[in-house]
Amino acid sequence: MRITRLEVIPIALPFRERYVTASGSLDARSMVVIRLHTESGHYGIGEAVPLSLRGGAGLDQVASELALCGPALAGSDIAAAASRDPAQIRLWIWEQLTRCRRQRVGPQVIGALDIALHDLAGRLSGLPMWRLLGATSVREIACNASIDARAPQQAAELAAQLRAAGFTTFKVKVGTGDDIERVAAVRSAVGHGIDIRTDANGAWDLREATETLRGMQEHGIELAEQPCGALSDLAELRVRTPIPVVADESVATLEDARKVIAARACDAATLKLAKVGGPLEAIRIAAALPCFLSSALDGPIGIAAAIHTAQALPRGGYAGGLANGLATLGMFESVYARADGLLGPVVVPPRAPGVGVEPDQNALDCLRLD
Repeated sequence: MRITRLEVIPIALPFRERYVTASGSLDARSMVVIRLHTESGHYGIGEAVPLSLRGGAGLDQVASELALCGPALAGSDIAAAASRDPAQIRLWIWEQLTRCRRQRVGPQVIGALDIALHDLAGRLSGLPMWRLLGATSVREIACNASIDARAPQQAAELAAQLRAAGFTTFKVKVGTGDDIERVAAVRSAVGHGIDIRTDANGAWDLREATETLRGMQEHGIELAEQPCGALSDLAELRVRTPIPVVADESVATLEDARKVIAARACDAATLKLAKVGGPLEAIRIAAALPCFLSSALDGPIGIAAAIHTAQALPRGGYAGGLANGLATLGMFESVYARADGLLGPVVVPPRAPGVGVEPDQNALDCLRLD
């Protein structure tokens, strides 16, 4: 049995409300759903999320790069994928991804293919993705609620709704000028005994980060995600404030992780599968640096894959006790697959083999962009 073709389906998921951050705003989340077909009729599904708000490739480029990988994978023997030996399957997947890396494609593309290959192998072997990734058991994954950079009163109203839904950790987007007021409003809405973390997406310089975080200390900040862009600023900020510093944009590769370790620039890093290039790369990075997982505003496939990946990350240490940022599907007006168990505040991986998500073709057709 062999891989025959790669199907590329560009779609957009509409937000319930405009999503606002220091990097820009979105009314809908563009992404690409892929199916990796075989001559036996089996297939694997994946998802590529452009990171254009971060200066990365846009939807058209991601789709074009995926098109390059179809011929690179066509003809690949899939016998190893049915072996039921997770180590052998991971080796097979890595070999297929190496073929695609030779096409000089971006991490979003590699990440989508990594997910699709794991899904294909899971469907063939009957094993869930978390087993293929090397985890030996499943645990519940706590998730934070997300508050975008909306006006303070609106942030408070949303926080109250999410607190009522059971969330006990809140990530508040900052870096837009009314940051202390927004955090204070959220704290007032959720009360004490609830964790609040901030995410500036690197918008502050060292002076702004120092002054703003000091102004937020009275509101009890769990951690500050990517407060500054430069590693030297992150390292100095750790000296100036007792609030733990977590890297995001600064850690996209294993080499990046080694650099932040050498610079003593963070206490941990948050990993997005689209940012680092998929589950296998995320696990490599987490072996070097304390990490937890976060959404890139993914669809159901991406969120499910991240939940599977979280099962294989180290469970101890500082990052092991942090909520993951994977409860973002509720921000969308509509999605292309059932999201049961993927919405938070606590999530577990789907039970079916592979990723465990099956797209609804009618929904895909309605959300399709071409």
